[in-house]
Amino acid sequence: MKFTQIPYQRYEIEKLQAAFEAFSARAEQGTEQLLSARKEFWNSVIMYQTASALAFCRFTLNTKDEFYQAEKGYYDRVSPQATHIMTEYGKIMLAHRAQAEGKVNPILFKKYECAEKSFAPCVEEDCRLENEISTEYSKFMSELSVQWQGKAQPLSVVRGFLQDNDREVRKAAASAIGKALQSGRERLDDIFDRLVKVRTKIAQKLGYKNFVELGYYRMERIDYDRAMVEQFRKNVQQDLVPAIAKLKEEVAQELKLGNLYFYDDQIYNANGEPRPFGNTQQIMAAAQEMYDEMHPSLGCCMRSMQENEAFDVEARDGKWGGGYCEGFLQYKQPFILANFNGTAGDVDVMTHEFGHAYAFTRSFEAEDPEPGIGGMETAECHSMSMEFFAEKYMDKFFTDPAAYCRSHLLQSLCFIPYGVIVDEFQHIVYENPQLTPAQRNEAYLKLEEKYRPYLSFEGIPYLEEGTRWQYQMHIFESPFYYIDYCLAQTVALGFFVKMREDYSGALKTYLNFVEAGGSKPFSTLVREAGLPDPFGTGTLKTLADKITAIAEEERNSAK
Repeated sequence: MKFTQIPYQRYEIEKLQAAFEAFSARAEQGTEQLLSARKEFWNSVIMYQTASALAFCRFTLNTKDEFYQAEKGYYDRVSPQATHIMTEYGKIMLAHRAQAEGKVNPILFKKYECAEKSFAPCVEEDCRLENEISTEYSKFMSELSVQWQGKAQPLSVVRGFLQDNDREVRKAAASAIGKALQSGRERLDDIFDRLVKVRTKIAQKLGYKNFVELGYYRMERIDYDRAMVEQFRKNVQQDLVPAIAKLKEEVAQELKLGNLYFYDDQIYNANGEPRPFGNTQQIMAAAQEMYDEMHPSLGCCMRSMQENEAFDVEARDGKWGGGYCEGFLQYKQPFILANFNGTAGDVDVMTHEFGHAYAFTRSFEAEDPEPGIGGMETAECHSMSMEFFAEKYMDKFFTDPAAYCRSHLLQSLCFIPYGVIVDEFQHIVYENPQLTPAQRNEAYLKLEEKYRPYLSFEGIPYLEEGTRWQYQMHIFESPFYYIDYCLAQTVALGFFVKMREDYSGALKTYLNFVEAGGSKPFSTLVREAGLPDPFGTGTLKTLADKITAIAEEERNSAK
């Protein structure tokens, strides 16, 4: 079914409540009734989730659409009630654990425990307010205009010029972005202040000192904890930052850039950063060819999505500024939103989100829908690893595929320090909710100096004050999500090393990894794939040594 033809009808929260009450009544009637009632309840959950996801998607396609503004607002209001219902469902399942174990995936019981620690009826109204403020940010950023080359442009378009081959153009783009954010300074600071306060209030009502611990439970951290994340960040600082600093110094010398600034961060090739040679239609046609050649199931998934017009990739005013993949389980249909801007990032986002889409299609076929595609760290492994499996086919998109592959590899490695900046920044903010806007910006700049000492923001309006974080949507909308990208990038780079030795074998391992979805914990999936543990001692150092050596080898062969 074409995406535009998927019918939307609001799924009233009262229907979900009635379905839960029916489940609750039958749950006490023995194991067989419990499992049968659970299956029926989940049919209602799927209908609620699908309607909510459709409302969200169609809102993000045009945040000015009044109908879907209202529908998104409805789910913002009732989602705390849905969370309450799902928490009570989890409590019943935990109470009948002895009956259900062996018949329900054991990983689910750990998720029920996280849910129980994440919510209570006393925070429902505060959660509604949190949703409303988060949506306010999404709408504000979607409609933020950047004055660029005499025209008002969406932020996503102007960000593409940060990869321009002309350094002065990159500098001007950074300046324009800074000025646009500065024009909304008071609003952005106010939105974030309110988010920090309401999240802190929710955490304290639930008995936590601050939002950090609650944030981990909300993200269903069942396989690693705060101490492990802190150690990961230390490993990044000790093992990765020095290697990247040396790499960046060599790039600066090769490109004769002198000091590196924020607007130089995505530049790695002396002959300029590669751009796809095709328009949107040609990129999508090339993607179909690529996935047909890569594996039949991948080609089938891509063909189905294109036939169903399940992509919206053109940037425009009022459109949500990021990229995502959503799955509509009721219709077994994934959907991808992106904002193409003429850079290599168009190919990156297409391959990245398609990794998510393929994972969704595999999970749609599972007998039990509840485990889904897994936690966010697992889901991001699907997408970030797919970016690397696609590298073999980059001649379909670029006249100089080797230049793309080198840039993509180094950008992927250099992303990890930025990712931990975002993560540590959130820890600081929520451990110190009384910080003023200026103090938050100061804390952010110190983290940039800690993890990216090779970059300067000096001379860039507003951004030099430490405000780069304000257009990182996850900080506002999905707190503590970002470390998942860092862990997944480590896994994806492990797949990259593996595929250089045996591409077909690595692809088979990847497809098995995806097929497992949320049925196994993250650490188990990584171990079974024969990949290094992201939290392991020496993992990042070994990876940095291998990746920089490969990049140097590719650079020399290109000369």
